[in-house]
Amino acid sequence: MARKVLIIEDSATDAAIVKDLLQKEGLKVEIAVSGKEGIEKAVASHPDLIVLDLILPDVSGFDVCARLKKEASLHDAIVVVLSVKDNINDITKAFHVGADDYIIKPPLPELLIRKIKLYLGMR
Repeated sequence: MARKVLIIEDSATDAAIVKDLLQKEGLKVEIAVSGKEGIEKAVASHPDLIVLDLILPDVSGFDVCARLKKEASLHDAIVVVLSVKDNINDITKAFHVGADDYIIKPPLPELLIRKIKLYLGMR
């Protein structure tokens, strides 16, 4: 069964690029364009991994991450932040609210794929 990834990203371009990369690796990918939609889709579909932007139109990505990590049904879901925010305070805050990894945009495609496959136990 294909592993499921949820991308929470309001940029259609960024979401499409990441989705294309992940689908080429055989992953089932879903996109949410807001924090509220992302939380709802995560609770409904139980993804194995969530790629989360911090800058969203409705809810801060930090708040989304904290809420996802508090959701019992998502206990095993891995949250990888993918953001343009590159200062140490934002990175530290993301880890503090539960992020499992932090990748600065734009990512090297090979690095993003390697890390996601590692987290999902794929070779």
